[in-house]
Amino acid sequence: MRIAAAQILSGRDPADNLRRVRESVAEAATRGARMVVFPEATMRAFGAGRLDEIAEPLDGPWATAVADVAREHGVVVVVGMFTPGEGGRVRNTLLVTGPAGASADGEAAGGERGDGRNGEDLHLGYNKIHLFDAFGFAESDTVEPGDSTIVVTVDGVGIGLSVCYDIRFPGQFRALAAAGARVTLCSASWGSGPGKVDQWRLLARARALDATTFLVAVGQADPEVEGVEVKRGAPTGVGHSLLVGPDGTVREEAGAGAGLVLVEIDDDEVTDIRKVIPVLANGRVTEEPGAEPAEEAGR
Repeated sequence: MRIAAAQILSGRDPADNLRRVRESVAEAATRGARMVVFPEATMRAFGAGRLDEIAEPLDGPWATAVADVAREHGVVVVVGMFTPGEGGRVRNTLLVTGPAGASADGEAAGGERGDGRNGEDLHLGYNKIHLFDAFGFAESDTVEPGDSTIVVTVDGVGIGLSVCYDIRFPGQFRALAAAGARVTLCSASWGSGPGKVDQWRLLARARALDATTFLVAVGQADPEVEGVEVKRGAPTGVGHSLLVGPDGTVREEAGAGAGLVLVEIDDDEVTDIRKVIPVLANGRVTEEPGAEPAEEAGR
């Protein structure tokens, strides 16, 4: 499977950002991509204006336009947007849309929309679970967290979904693998600062090893490199989108600026690595959700 990481720098205007999506998808499709993955907050950059004034449902005009682009080019598009939440907040949503292709049992794609497990077209959203209340930024002030993980199926391959700060929580990636993920996507708008690029790279490698999946981590380009002034303190991107193999090795890595990186994924490698490093099969009580804490000595 060929996946394109579209490392763009989104701005304030959703229409202009949609233009960036169209252009990147068209280029990726001509280069043979089956899936095109965009960063978190593609619809509107963090720090570029109120999110509730542009948030819309998955059947709204912005998401529908992305779906039309995906169908036109015969690819699956994964893109960060904002959908309405409760109490004036929004949800940080990763839209997945496009033809899912053949299912695991070889059935051709149909006309319905769902998770792709039965070969139907995809059109759904994953709502970011872990909100970025760290490094002096409080995402939860304006964003409502999601509460469930999602694995979609494209050409019979399980694809797990995650967004930015999720990458610091290994349990989510192991849960995705247990639910059938062989590839995990992480769309991000990573905050800049000392050591942050190193942390991004380290966390991506660690999560790939935790779950023995490929991990495609796609970030916003670095505004400083692109010559764009942004609101101080907002997580607006550092670039360095990368592909990590199920053995934890970095296979491809972008620089800081905007660009399109195409990566190749061989699903058979996941099977081979899981035979050599069977961490999913060997996990015991400490790896299970809701494991009881250790008893205190002498109790």
